Amino acid sequence: MEHTETRPRFVVCINDGGYLDDLKVRMVYQVLPDESAARSHYLRIVDETGEDYLYPASYFVPIEVPEEAEPVLLLTA
Repeated sequence: MEHTETRPRFVVCINDGGYLDDLKVRMVYQVLPDESAARSHYLRIVDETGEDYLYPASYFVPIEVPEEAEPVLLLTA
């Protein structure tokens, strides 16, 4: 049986890649599941526009977020 991820994943932006209106360095972003993108070293990120787009995984560092903080981050993501 395939394991499905139930908890949301979050990352911190360490490089805006020139997407000044879409990404902010030091901001926390939600990662949406996208296996195809991951194979190509990209992440599907809900960015500052509120939409999800693919960005190079190297622009981000994964972080562990306490369960208590998830609802707040999901509201802002």
